[in-house]
Amino acid sequence: MIEELRDIMARLRDPETGCPWDIEQDFATIAPYTIEEAYEVADAIERGDMDGLRDELGDLQLQVVFHARMAEEAGAFDLKDVLDSISAKMIRRHPHVFGNGASPGWEEIKAAERAGKSEDDSALAGVAGALPALLRAEKLQKRAARTGFDWPDDEGAREKVAEEIDEVREARSNDHRFEEMGDLLFAVVNWARKLGIDPEAALRAANAKFERRFRAMEEMAGDAFAGLSLDEKEALWVEAKRKKAA
Repeated sequence: MIEELRDIMARLRDPETGCPWDIEQDFATIAPYTIEEAYEVADAIERGDMDGLRDELGDLQLQVVFHARMAEEAGAFDLKDVLDSISAKMIRRHPHVFGNGASPGWEEIKAAERAGKSEDDSALAGVAGALPALLRAEKLQKRAARTGFDWPDDEGAREKVAEEIDEVREARSNDHRFEEMGDLLFAVVNWARKLGIDPEAALRAANAKFERRFRAMEEMAGDAFAGLSLDEKEALWVEAKRKKAA
């Protein structure tokens, strides 16, 4: 159980007898692995790989135990505190299940929690800066939308995308193009949101489709692929689409 994993991590972090690699890690060096493991969980789910999901959930759990152990060494909190905190939060956010009476909305409960933790009273407070950019853009837009700052329908968002494309074209310096390309991506996320599409999931699907088609092109051409002209590669791309490599 989780206690066994906690004890294993304690041994790995032991300054005298532990693993040198584990001992030298800190929150900053482990954080990228935590993010990576979360994505690998999502990948296993998308592939329908239950054996893989079991393994990846274990890897993700290890990240929680690792961070909790480092915090315990620093005298901040320990694994029990982490588990107690999330248990209390889930009970607090589900009064209709664990308490009496009607429940306020999920977002209202979270907003009240944020208000008690920070002096930042912005509607955008608490949207983590380390989130993937597409996901953070969507969360910022949803927060703003709850204040009434939003397009009434998807048409306004679509027109904004067209406007931003023109501004990228008109930019005359790399810095300006960089800024306008960011605005364009932000606008595309907004349009996807208005259409009810998860932009992160849509881009992952597009990545997977591109990879399948490109690999099909390589398979059709064999060793000659690298030496083909762009027109020849484009013909292979069309053929890959025709063969439903999508």
